Amino acid sequence: MARRLHLASVPLPFATFISPHKAGLIRTRLFSTGHIMSSCSDLFDYNDALRHRERRRVLNIPELKRLAASSIRQKEEDVVGFQKLAEGGFNRSFLITMRDKFQFVARIPYPVTQPKSLVIASEVATMDFLRSHGMPVPKVYGYSANANNPAQTEYIFMELIQGQNLGDIWFDLPKEKRTKLIAIIPSSSPSNEGRFCIGPDTSLGLYQDCLAVLNAGARKEIVYLSRFGQPLQPFKRLRRESYNYQPQSHLDHIATLEQYLQIAPSLVPRDKPALHRPHSTILPRFLRCGIPNSLQNYGDDTSESLQEPSLPSNFNELELEEQNQQAELFRRRQLHYLYVKTTSEMNPEHYNALAHDFSMLRRRLFHYASDPWEGDNTTLKSNLITLSQKWADINGGDTPPCPLVYSEAEANECLRLLHAQAEADEQLKICQNLVGVGTEGWVPIDQYEGARARALTLKEDTLDAAESAEERMRIEANWIFDDFCEDDYL
Repeated sequence: MARRLHLASVPLPFATFISPHKAGLIRTRLFSTGHIMSSCSDLFDYNDALRHRERRRVLNIPELKRLAASSIRQKEEDVVGFQKLAEGGFNRSFLITMRDKFQFVARIPYPVTQPKSLVIASEVATMDFLRSHGMPVPKVYGYSANANNPAQTEYIFMELIQGQNLGDIWFDLPKEKRTKLIAIIPSSSPSNEGRFCIGPDTSLGLYQDCLAVLNAGARKEIVYLSRFGQPLQPFKRLRRESYNYQPQSHLDHIATLEQYLQIAPSLVPRDKPALHRPHSTILPRFLRCGIPNSLQNYGDDTSESLQEPSLPSNFNELELEEQNQQAELFRRRQLHYLYVKTTSEMNPEHYNALAHDFSMLRRRLFHYASDPWEGDNTTLKSNLITLSQKWADINGGDTPPCPLVYSEAEANECLRLLHAQAEADEQLKICQNLVGVGTEGWVPIDQYEGARARALTLKEDTLDAAESAEERMRIEANWIFDDFCEDDYL
């Protein structure tokens, strides 16, 4: 099967925002053999060797230090400290300390981070653009968009923003301060006409209209699956039981993508969809009008209905633990609500797109049709079923009937599978919390042995509860915390 790249989102520049105290405490053991650097700061509960191969970086550390010092007009011998700050999903960052006590950050992407030729340049341009509009993002001292330099790696040298991470204190802030922070938006934008552009390569052509945007991702998937597709079990292993552990046909997904293309024209709003807008991703407003991940509380009925949240009427009568749970839920809902409310007051065009009755359904359909297929046809199809059921409400009574027709049995079976997938995803979160692992099985190295022991106990208990030898065999073959081959999903 042909290997395909998953293009990573441009990493956020705010990963360097740490407190001075934390910066002083962080220590990392770096193993240096020749020019090969690897880190022992974390491990993965499953596919650990694969994750570390993806992150293994060949570089020249002395040259990286020299380039870093040069970026702030100092010499290599002035570097007195070189310590790791963090490892994220796409980058490894280091704290550099100079003889005069000045500190700044070096960040290098993992070899697996794509697209190599664009990711660094795009992020530097994004940070420069945000700073020019008054946003307090790190200043860039120097960068290389490719590895053709003495350090043998792409890199960014940037300002260390010292202070408190807002995420660490958000739930302890009073409402007045949270409201004020949500409303902090620059009131004016400095003129930078001519400094920023889309490109530099436009040889593939630009989207001529919104329908072209909606169609592009689905057509890309159809072409890919037609040439290289093969039946796959769902990548999320806990979902496989819902399909009796059978591979799902890529041909079924192609058929669903073709159904999506039939209804794509109906997803374009009739009222000024606005293609050319300054979003971080160049998409029509109705596809980019969501709430930022750090602020949204999607999946919660109160938040999705845009109701003003409140604590339960019997809050004072609850046990302390439940009070804490309700208080955290309230603040998540409040953050979601405050963002929408402030947007309605300060950016009405964005709000109108965001608050449209079927805004989320449009965006879900677009993204599910564009995402690389990983053995899941249910998610896209279930949203198409929802669209067909609400067709008249979305398009008005004067439009032709929906071109997609599903029998009651077909619709019910698809929605049953969707519910089963949601239950499996929730069960996975519970298991991850029990074991103490994060995304992709990530766990801090000092907690690794304990996590492995808990994962083994959970597996043994699950196997003991199996009702047949066949069920036990299937659990063993698809256990969520064991290594597995990811090649077919790349």
